[in-house]
Amino acid sequence: MPKPADHRRTDPPPRPYRWTLSGYGGGRPDRIGELPEPPPHAGDGSVGEGYLDALVDCTAKVLARAAGGDPCFFGRSLDGMYDLLSGALEQSGWGGRIDRIPLSAGNDACWTRAERMRFREHLAAAGLSPYALARRKRSIALVDVVDSGSTFSVVHGQLRAWIEESREPWPVIRRNLRYVGVTPRGKPSPNHSRWHQDLDWVRTLPADHVVSVSMHGCVWREMADHEPKLTGWFPSWRWLDADQLPGVVRHRNVAPALTRARALVDAGRTREVRAELVRLMARDPGFAQREVRALAGALRG
Repeated sequence: MPKPADHRRTDPPPRPYRWTLSGYGGGRPDRIGELPEPPPHAGDGSVGEGYLDALVDCTAKVLARAAGGDPCFFGRSLDGMYDLLSGALEQSGWGGRIDRIPLSAGNDACWTRAERMRFREHLAAAGLSPYALARRKRSIALVDVVDSGSTFSVVHGQLRAWIEESREPWPVIRRNLRYVGVTPRGKPSPNHSRWHQDLDWVRTLPADHVVSVSMHGCVWREMADHEPKLTGWFPSWRWLDADQLPGVVRHRNVAPALTRARALVDAGRTREVRAELVRLMARDPGFAQREVRALAGALRG
């Protein structure tokens, strides 16, 4: 089997189709037209004020605590954050700085060799090959909702194995790799444990490269477990059959999912949301980073 490209950002291997909803990065939004009424069980896809406020607050903290790293959203849970940012950054000149890897990693102990190679192809397409990581001008921050940190453990373990095989310099790569876990907000307590405290691999990275951002618990659970998504679940046993994936899929939740995604892109375009992102970023200690302040300037513009 030929080795996947290990040196440059490549086109992603086949994955479920997702509509392009903003012109972020210079693309042209897809023409979607009017959407049918969603079925009663699916909700109407509208974005409530509480949901949007919580999402904007969390997004601002993610940007600040990524410390200028390029956010890359793993899985589907934070698609709403990606949509909000793709609207907010549409005219910013910050094209190519946010990305998504819409996979479900699961238990990598069950992966075949072919699945591991396909996983590497997805990482390489997002600029996460060992060669690319060793030569990045800016760090990259993987972002996902987190409970125990098992997904990040899988991603990091696969990356470390690939880095060792490629013999790229780990001391350089460790400075260019960050993880931002979005957690449900709990009661503040000195005895409260963090998801990353007992994970051995975390101690191989600089202390501030694995961080948490809390979100209102109800909104976190909605995004992680209940929110309608534009694309279907994409576990490892489907990765190799992805060449047969159809284009546009008309599943039963597509109407509310598209409605919500378009509403979040539109919200991100507004001056009010962009100003609120900047205001909240400025309140976070991460705002001291030059790259974070530069991003705030792009949002103001």
